Amino acid sequence: MIIRASEVRKRGVKVFDEVLRNQDEVVINIRGEDRYVVMDIERYKELRRKELDMAYMEVMDDIKNGKYHTDIEKHLKEIENV
Repeated sequence: MIIRASEVRKRGVKVFDEVLRNQDEVVINIRGEDRYVVMDIERYKELRRKELDMAYMEVMDDIKNGKYHTDIEKHLKEIENV
């Protein structure tokens, strides 16, 4: 569900309690642009856990395929160019 920032200012954070009873998340729209997402902390923790699991799998895949090195000087040169 999308709500305007003016609605949050008018009703306060209780608007989130009301909306999150039936929705997974609330998108806050400011001047016609979707800017923020509010969600229950347990949903956030689950999404964060999945994000970290995916990052771990990517790293393990890189290690398996030899796409890594342990040379700090080489690493520093690589990240300077990013």
